[in-house]
Amino acid sequence: MYLKIGTREAEEYYPKTMANSIHFWYSEDKNNWEALNQNYGILFAKAIIRDNNTIEERCLIAPAFIKTEKGYGIIAECVDANDAIVEQGKVLLWLTDDFINFEEKGLVERRLVASEIEIPVEIIELSEELGNRIITKWTPISSVAVELPKSITIKNWEELEQIKATVVYSEGSIDRKRISWDLQSVEKMAEAKWLVRGHILAPRYEFPLASGYADPMIFQWENSWYYVATNDNKNAIGIYVRKAESIQKLFDADTEEHCILDYDEERNLIQTFWAPEFHVIGENVYLLFAVSGKEFNPQSHIMKLKKDGNILCKEDWEAPVRVIKKDGAYLAEKGITLDMTYFQVGSKAYFVWSYRYGIGTKEDTGSMLYIAEINEKEPWKLISAPVLLSRPLYAWENHSGTINNEGPFALISGDKIYLFYSGGAAGGYSYVVAYLSANIHDDLLNPDSWEKVKTPLLSYCSQDRIYGPGHNSFYVDEEGKIWVAYHAQASPKGGARCTAINRVQLDNEGVPILNLPAERDLAGQLREVMIEVNMMD
Repeated sequence: MYLKIGTREAEEYYPKTMANSIHFWYSEDKNNWEALNQNYGILFAKAIIRDNNTIEERCLIAPAFIKTEKGYGIIAECVDANDAIVEQGKVLLWLTDDFINFEEKGLVERRLVASEIEIPVEIIELSEELGNRIITKWTPISSVAVELPKSITIKNWEELEQIKATVVYSEGSIDRKRISWDLQSVEKMAEAKWLVRGHILAPRYEFPLASGYADPMIFQWENSWYYVATNDNKNAIGIYVRKAESIQKLFDADTEEHCILDYDEERNLIQTFWAPEFHVIGENVYLLFAVSGKEFNPQSHIMKLKKDGNILCKEDWEAPVRVIKKDGAYLAEKGITLDMTYFQVGSKAYFVWSYRYGIGTKEDTGSMLYIAEINEKEPWKLISAPVLLSRPLYAWENHSGTINNEGPFALISGDKIYLFYSGGAAGGYSYVVAYLSANIHDDLLNPDSWEKVKTPLLSYCSQDRIYGPGHNSFYVDEEGKIWVAYHAQASPKGGARCTAINRVQLDNEGVPILNLPAERDLAGQLREVMIEVNMMD
């Protein structure tokens, strides 16, 4: 297999700062090339932080492969927004042995790189085994087969309901799915032997589920499901909640909304009722959200549900309070704080939120992710100093005047914690979902414990007719399956932010895969199954 490296031509919805990133194409004959990663960039130049703490974009041009003593490398010229080389005599360098994992070296002296490499090239030939691994990694997964016993022996028809289909995915992972058996059309094959047909059950949530709702969250509490989101239909004023007995019914047209926090001049609750999230902290239900007073200044707040309270009843909630640091000062005396989320690892509990200073001015820092430890008994007060985890340094986080790291939400898989977040424009086609990861036994307040992915998991290239996917949350259904909810738009030109839901597949190493729409989760031709049933006396 052949692998080619290059950049893309800029387009209306793929600006130069994005196009000037590293893209891969593969071919069997060096004539017909197929783009990897859905023709979205894989490696990006990092922005620099100016002396005034603002961000200056960086791009790259002229990427090439090199051969090193230990494997492969990639070099590229680093340029600024005007395509001027930022440091003569230096190149960007990444090292890899598989084109799946990359060690980012940043800007290095060209002469030092040149002394260890062969002549840079744009096309290399790889083994079939390595080529297939690369294709698998940088191609969206899809269901490819269903495994089911040809025959089973049971005592009664009720036992048949316990039989599940094993769906196999293109990168080798599996998912066990329930089957709806058609017992009305059983075919008798012999004495005490029947042929039974059925279809595999896989919930499908058509986009858009709810139009005009951003930052969605689905929450289960006391055998009911709740849905809360930023309500763009109300100009983001007030927090509205839906309740239903199933996920699907949350989005029925006749499902009622209940306002649990409304516009209130006396309490200075005036605007930007943003990104509400329900969490069980300790033994209590809390709502995390941001809100502003008369001046635009969203700040992170927390609100507690009273003992035995009804989530839908505004009177059953205690008054919201602004989250404070351990010294009693607000999270931010200057700037805005928002998108606060919560997670627990072992005996420790944490808040993560987004902070931004100077928004709309020349001193705009871009939004940044911070983490701090909390005490579950007093979650409105941090017990550690805030620690900076991430800034929007890659082009997919900071292009077209949008410089965001926001909307964090944690997912724990095995011994890893994945802190998902969004970059790009929260109300535009460029919004994306990426993550930081850390080992759960490491010091999560140490930024060095966290590793940031180099390219997002969800972008406008990920799924047809879904643009600007971002600000996600996760929930686990009754079967233990993980689902991701996020907002997106139906057009790259903008429009209403709408709720979307996909199932999350864990790969063979437990890494979450978000880019799995229903049509790839279970292909239509795989849905129908049959099995021979032997009935015991």
